[in-house]
Amino acid sequence: MDAKNILCEINEGVAVVTVNRPESLNALNSAVLAELECVLYGIEQDQTVKAVILTGAGEKAFVAGADIKEMAPMTSFEGHRFAQQGQRLVLFIEKMTKPVIAAVNGYALGGGLELALACDVIYASENAKFGFPEVTLGIIPGFGGTQNLARLIGPNRAKELVFSGRIITAAKGLEWGIVNELTPLPELKEKALGLAREMAKNGSVAVGYAKNAIVNGLNMTKEDGFRYESSLFGVLFATEDQKEGMGAFVEKRKAKFQGK
Repeated sequence: MDAKNILCEINEGVAVVTVNRPESLNALNSAVLAELECVLYGIEQDQTVKAVILTGAGEKAFVAGADIKEMAPMTSFEGHRFAQQGQRLVLFIEKMTKPVIAAVNGYALGGGLELALACDVIYASENAKFGFPEVTLGIIPGFGGTQNLARLIGPNRAKELVFSGRIITAAKGLEWGIVNELTPLPELKEKALGLAREMAKNGSVAVGYAKNAIVNGLNMTKEDGFRYESSLFGVLFATEDQKEGMGAFVEKRKAKFQGK
């Protein structure tokens, strides 16, 4: 697919993926969702990529939400199908074997916040804003927002944000545990790149398994999560990266991981 609304740069094992519709504050429509899913699928298959940064073009918005002009005339069936398309993208990001960092450079509202919540880490600029204004439009978050936000910050905080349609500051997002770290806007990309490079230098198989353990473990009982973790731990001892990593430690040299 020729991605007209998505930019992708790959350097030193890090893919920077940018939603590029600044004229509409990077709003998500069906075409953008399809392009983003296609680009991320290609990145998932690319063994040279070890970490991903997801951001938005310009200085005003990460993604200001779903495209209301496209949604307004939708039938019930079309609305359901649109939500399923967004959820498929969110679930794909959550299940990617590579860590995904959201670099939130402005408004992350509605579908934009849902996109950020699907990522493993959220770094935000000090001018960022977060919220689910869907109820002010007569709908609810449809790309997994009600589920992911409640799991991240607890049901009471999630209800407060979703039921009110309120937009909160980046500082409040940090206080509530939505954001990992705040940074001035000019420093945001480099800050995200620093973390991505730090992740990329590690054993990529192990990083992918760690993500798998955390994401899937959240849907298990604690005991089942422990069992799942130990099984993944054991499997890693059959990998070349484990041999290289531990061998390098014993030999007091830098490990050269191959992702195998």
